[in-house]
Amino acid sequence: MMNLALGAMFFGTRQDERLSFELLDRFVDGGGTIIDTSDNYPFWEHPSGHGGASESLLGAWFAARPGMRDRVFLSTKVGAEPLLPGGYPDNIEGLGEPAITDAVQGSLKRMGVDHVDMYWAHIEDRSVPVEETVGAFGSLVAKGVVRRLGASNHATWRVEQARAAARAQGVAGYSALQLRHSYLLPRPGVLVHGHLFGSVSDETLDYATVEGLDIWAYTPLIEGGYVRADKPLHEGYDHPGTTRRLAALDSVADELDATRNQVVLSWLIGGTPSITPLLGVSSAAQLDEALAGARLTLSVDQRARLDAAR
Repeated sequence: MMNLALGAMFFGTRQDERLSFELLDRFVDGGGTIIDTSDNYPFWEHPSGHGGASESLLGAWFAARPGMRDRVFLSTKVGAEPLLPGGYPDNIEGLGEPAITDAVQGSLKRMGVDHVDMYWAHIEDRSVPVEETVGAFGSLVAKGVVRRLGASNHATWRVEQARAAARAQGVAGYSALQLRHSYLLPRPGVLVHGHLFGSVSDETLDYATVEGLDIWAYTPLIEGGYVRADKPLHEGYDHPGTTRRLAALDSVADELDATRNQVVLSWLIGGTPSITPLLGVSSAAQLDEALAGARLTLSVDQRARLDAAR
């Protein structure tokens, strides 16, 4: 399985059905298997103020492509769907047992499937006892509705608290983390996106390595910041480490006749632990570039130089 995930966030809204189907077909034909979405994608783009458009698009694609469901690893999320237009972030479904049970049925119906391969707690919900959330997720795994569980945008201590609760209950626990991560790193303490605990740190990498957890990295290409002049980096990346890392990145990219994006993807996938980049693309050219990056191999020396630049 190629260690690259295709994000379906804007399929069915920004990307219409024709383009979405083209990208999905091209991804699978190119060796990709992992597709990621959420029950709340993309509520901010939809006139109703609710999510579900992305999952519905995937359902239409599965219906139009018999046998395709068996070829992909399907991932979706729960917890952040607004309960009414304009309800995010104060009035959302959350991670209580009834919300999780209802949400997964809605996701299955929209996508026309009988199970999902990975089900994520999208954001934390500290209003609900962790034991309730863990029990609800564990029940879905026991019933075969969900194969694996993950935590997105969670503090590390909360993930471990939930895993301990799952062990105590004898149910499946989180085995993966989904967080923001890339080769360039912002200054410590600078929030470059809306989730306080949403970024990979050295502690995250150590925790995942020791505990055997997968890491999925969203926004791995910093929304075009590596290659597009019209997509400037957040001011949090304005520090000497960025200059040194970009120089190392350009040196390796020149040696491999590759783009910055491709080297970043290869660096993520081939590291320890191996990280699954989660990509959002809007054109065939972007997708082809990413697939080539996932197949790119860095030499030991090239990886060492990239790692040493700080």
